[in-house]
Amino acid sequence: MTLNLCYNIVKYITNNIMEAFMELEKVLGLIDGELLIGDINRSMNTAFSSDLMSDVLAFVEEDTVLITGLINNQVIRTAEMLDLKAIIFVRGKIPADDVIKMAEMKDITLLRTKFTLFETSGILYNNGLGALKIYHE
Repeated sequence: MTLNLCYNIVKYITNNIMEAFMELEKVLGLIDGELLIGDINRSMNTAFSSDLMSDVLAFVEEDTVLITGLINNQVIRTAEMLDLKAIIFVRGKIPADDVIKMAEMKDITLLRTKFTLFETSGILYNNGLGALKIYHE
């Protein structure tokens, strides 16, 4: 077997068969992030990247970290409705104090990174955090 084939087999098993939970502490390190509020001793199974909260409501499952560029209170409300426990804000954005306080009251961990939505998603996916399966046939 070639090295590339072995790599693809391992990646397939990791992303499609194994329950690959990742601690937020590891996420924080991978994305060179900053903890804004909350508990980094939580595990996430998948990540979902979107700035459309309607897509988040339609597709996101439990144990998912939301990656977004939106920093308003609607993101916190959406996360609360889905019982999400972590949000990553990209492009170095920092939400207003009232948004951070709302997240704290709802027990939602907030992280931020300097990376773009695409870069953040790629870093986490390449390090084993799964993607939601929402393919249409």
